[in-house]
Amino acid sequence: MQCPMDAAASGTSPVMQFHSIADDSTSHSSPLTTSLERSKRHCHGDGIPGEFPLAVSPSIVLHVLSACDLDPKDLAALEATCTFFSKPANFAPNFALSLPELAAFDMCQKRTMFKLMNEEEKECLKQRCGGSWKHVLRYILVRERNGSRVIAGPGHSIVITTSGDVYSFGANCSGQLGLGDSEDRFKPCLIRSLQGIRITQAAAGSRRTMLVTDTGSVYAFGKDNFRGAELVEAAHTSQITTPKIVESLKGVFVVQAAIGGYFSAVLSREGRVYTFSWGKNERLGHNSDPSDVEPRLLSELEDVPVAYISAGNCYLLMLAYQPNGMSVYSVGCGLGGKLGHGCKTNKGVPKLIEQFQSLSFKPVSISAGTWHAAALGADGRVCTWGWGHTGCLGHGDEEYKAAPTVVEGLRNVKAVHLSTGEYTTFVVADNGDVYSFGSGESLNLIFQEDDEAEEEGPDFSTPSIVESFKALNKKVAQICPTNASYWLNSEMGHPHTFAVMESGELCAFGGGIRGQLGVKLLEGVEKVSSPMHVPIDLS
Repeated sequence: MQCPMDAAASGTSPVMQFHSIADDSTSHSSPLTTSLERSKRHCHGDGIPGEFPLAVSPSIVLHVLSACDLDPKDLAALEATCTFFSKPANFAPNFALSLPELAAFDMCQKRTMFKLMNEEEKECLKQRCGGSWKHVLRYILVRERNGSRVIAGPGHSIVITTSGDVYSFGANCSGQLGLGDSEDRFKPCLIRSLQGIRITQAAAGSRRTMLVTDTGSVYAFGKDNFRGAELVEAAHTSQITTPKIVESLKGVFVVQAAIGGYFSAVLSREGRVYTFSWGKNERLGHNSDPSDVEPRLLSELEDVPVAYISAGNCYLLMLAYQPNGMSVYSVGCGLGGKLGHGCKTNKGVPKLIEQFQSLSFKPVSISAGTWHAAALGADGRVCTWGWGHTGCLGHGDEEYKAAPTVVEGLRNVKAVHLSTGEYTTFVVADNGDVYSFGSGESLNLIFQEDDEAEEEGPDFSTPSIVESFKALNKKVAQICPTNASYWLNSEMGHPHTFAVMESGELCAFGGGIRGQLGVKLLEGVEKVSSPMHVPIDLS
């Protein structure tokens, strides 16, 4: 009997279809014989074998596995410990695939980026990821779990709702809000010209914004170039005040964009990385002119599927997918040791950060701060490296670290999220506590609550709990600080930070003179040190 895939895989309406597999040995048996045969269907795990009733209808099991959005490692565990899940499911057209493999395929199929691929492209991605649909699903989830729908740019902010609508607010001197003019906004404003287009990811840099759609297109607005922070007068730079599609990327299905201080980068759905400009002297894997606006492929990583990218001021980190665990590559400026290779030299081609292997550290998340970087391990440990100014590495001093070093002050903390700013680092624990370390001057750490304290504020070189969040009595899911050089963007005011709660509520603190906090501050007030509610519904 032909057994069509369920609705999640076929793209039809979400009506649950029941699949049945013909069993010639029992189809014409007596009720007693059928009962005896059914009693032989066992799920063999570590415990005592027992009857597995759902085995009589594998289609129901497939539906449950797909609908529950199980993690790939759970699907793999089912295959490894249970004969029912390890044997072929006999579903057309791929009769040899197991139920966990089919469930992984179904969950991939729910993503537009995967659904729009032809069969050859899907198979190619499968082989790049290790030859399993479970690996493809894990590859996709790495990016989704690393990404954020809230971006604290230098002077302006971008928020994406779950439905794909985009709100912008803050400084708009170059049209970086995409609202058709150059007037600052002090409250979230919907970018109406994008309604009907589902936005999945955003990047914000100095007077520039990039948005990625679920169909792989990239829109950009603000400064009409890809160089990030400009060292020339704004008058010499043309502006785009409404979202404009990036024509040079039309042949690339983009899933993520990043903006550094001197360059921009995008990641394709196949895991290939392209960079714009700042390539002179092979600083970013190519030797093009700094004003070059064409995307250039980092060909050295063409055969390595990159799942996520993170841009600092003058360097790029790339989280690459491997079936046995992720690895991290870096390229660009190595001053301060921020490339993580044990030295302070530049790297013109991407190079693997080898230190993680000696630490038995399996990275699952990365964050490139302006001058320093951090990585989260699968076991909840945190590593930092790069410039240690103001204690932003969390090691109790201001010394630089040229290779990833475990933050000892977080040894008893299981971290689930981290983010880096200019001289600040945030870590969210599994219980919702937020730790931070680095400069208090930027107010990104929201420790300085005494109005009579020194204007520059204190620095914190070891991790400390942010008590201001505890007072909110709400569990924090993500922290999103400004990741840009203050001295290149001083006219935008102090950096700011967003906190996304598990409830979906959004809070902000830090500099707000241009409206980047989503509220208009009182006359004479330039910054706030306690979290403020942002009037926007993320859902």
